[in-house]
Amino acid sequence: MIQGTLAVYYRELLILRRRLSRLVPSWAVSPLLYLIAFGYAMGKHVTIDGHTYMEFLIPGLIAMSSMTQAFAISGEINIARFYWHIFEEIQAAPVSDFSYVLGEVLAGMTRAFLAITVILGLGLLFGVVLSCNAWFWLAVFLNSFVFASLAVGLAMLVKSHADQAMVTSFVITPMAFLGGTFFPVENFPFWAQKIINLLPLTHASTAIRTASYGQTPSLFSFIILGVTGGVFFYISVLCVKKAKD
Repeated sequence: MIQGTLAVYYRELLILRRRLSRLVPSWAVSPLLYLIAFGYAMGKHVTIDGHTYMEFLIPGLIAMSSMTQAFAISGEINIARFYWHIFEEIQAAPVSDFSYVLGEVLAGMTRAFLAITVILGLGLLFGVVLSCNAWFWLAVFLNSFVFASLAVGLAMLVKSHADQAMVTSFVITPMAFLGGTFFPVENFPFWAQKIINLLPLTHASTAIRTASYGQTPSLFSFIILGVTGGVFFYISVLCVKKAKD
């Protein structure tokens, strides 16, 4: 099982290494625009719970980027399935469904962690220093695990690369703006807060932001992320099995 996982993971790492020089600037562009537009232009004189808006915004961007970059592994899987037919070769290899999913999930999480380091570097340029403690990295880890696991399952269900883009538009994009990344969830109407609190990104944003302030996040957020990630991972294994059939 370990060899199969490492083989899948190593393949994705080789692809990532070849594209890293192009990916790093792309990881920096959107957060930089958000920091300039929202952090300076709109929130320069805004404080939230005793913190500057920039200090509020950067943890939200970390949560959002760890989500989008972990989920981006679905695009690599679809390219391998529809154009290179790598998935067919994996079917013939002695790689279990669990090992394949774990390897792809680890690859998605690796992308997420690399993108986060870029945002942390941008934060330093803007004079914002966060507390990157163990709770902070645990929240990032679980958030990346959730969306990398979701990505593998959905990548097995879509029928084309265009369908994957549609899934991203309907699932990831709304969550990126409604998951407590740019403004407090408390600003929404009460009924909307109930819906937003069902989103895993909301719990990730809250946990990452709380930890970055040097405080201890709620255990409930970690439980939600862990359970959600475990469910998505299990469903992804079933989807891979179905795709093989």
